[in-house]
Amino acid sequence: MTVTIGLAQWLPRCHEPDENLRAAQGFIGALADRGCNWVVLPELWPCGYDPATLARDAGDAAEPIDGPRGEALAAAARANQVWLFAGTVPERDGDVLYNTAVVYDPAGRRAAVHRKVHLYTPLGEDKVFAAGDEPTVVHVDGIGAVGLSTCFDGDHPAYARQLNRLGARVVVAPCAYEVAAESWWDVLYPANALVNGQWWVMANQCGDELLGKSRVIAPDGSVAAQADRVGQRDTPELLVTTVDLESGIRAAERAAGALWR
Repeated sequence: MTVTIGLAQWLPRCHEPDENLRAAQGFIGALADRGCNWVVLPELWPCGYDPATLARDAGDAAEPIDGPRGEALAAAARANQVWLFAGTVPERDGDVLYNTAVVYDPAGRRAAVHRKVHLYTPLGEDKVFAAGDEPTVVHVDGIGAVGLSTCFDGDHPAYARQLNRLGARVVVAPCAYEVAAESWWDVLYPANALVNGQWWVMANQCGDELLGKSRVIAPDGSVAAQADRVGQRDTPELLVTTVDLESGIRAAERAAGALWR
């Protein structure tokens, strides 16, 4: 199946959830206008990602999944007729916060929710959020199981393999990946793709200490498309690429299926 994928890469403003939602809605519309079937947003775009203020920023921007922001995202998916992989949002569930990925289908129905399993303790995420329990897949018409992985989830090879065992040959990964970990970004994710025969679709925040380099990685580990990195561009960038998902998966099966069979 051929899919046109659009990734929005930008630096959301901390403590400005309304402005960040308006920006996200604009990017969704712009990518749909460019013919995208899928639109992918980065991690924690409603609150930005500054470790020094993350607890305050996430707390102030947190809503229940079905709150006003969720209604706006569902409406955007429906209005633009896209599969909206809406990045992650700070989810409030009673007194607990989660870093939660949400997916909406083209009819605006909420198709999946994934609470980040592996919180990045070096930057104190575990002091802000509760962890999710397990990997998540969502069924996408014509493709089947699509895995969800939030940033540090995918740094763990066992997590990518779990998604493979759940049938996911495509993984969508919203991220807020740092410049300081660029070597991990460049090495771990092509390896995940290769050893599991998976497409990895990765939307990252970009600017200040956040890397950018949003990308689509093919199941043979090659980078099919990539946005700029910090230092080259820290302004918003919309990356659009058309890929034949099924062809890439079949080629990976023939060439490297022994790695996961």
